[in-house]
Amino acid sequence: MVENIIGAAIFDFSGLPQEYFVTPDNESTSWVQLVFQSLGLKSLLMSSLKLEGFSYICIELGQQTAIVVRTKEEYIALLMRQSLVFDTAQDSDRFSHWVRQFERRLLHDHARFISA
Repeated sequence: MVENIIGAAIFDFSGLPQEYFVTPDNESTSWVQLVFQSLGLKSLLMSSLKLEGFSYICIELGQQTAIVVRTKEEYIALLMRQSLVFDTAQDSDRFSHWVRQFERRLLHDHARFISA
């Protein structure tokens, strides 16, 4: 699954970006701005509509998908090489769980990811 990730970003709970990672196949971080805006919109909607239980956001970017998942410590945004399509809600939940378990350390230790 890691080979399908072409970018990553870490955001704090206020939605501010902390770190970006690029890969040799995609050195752009322009998608991070859309994630930043989405987190801001999410905060606005959740506070105005008194919504609870945010788990993830998927942002379709042409042929790619950015998925943003809330973990215990932060938001992790991953830019996937292709659009994500889930056959069932269970598949979507399994993927979301995988991202929540994704270790930030992997981004620092894996040769594929370059701190931007």
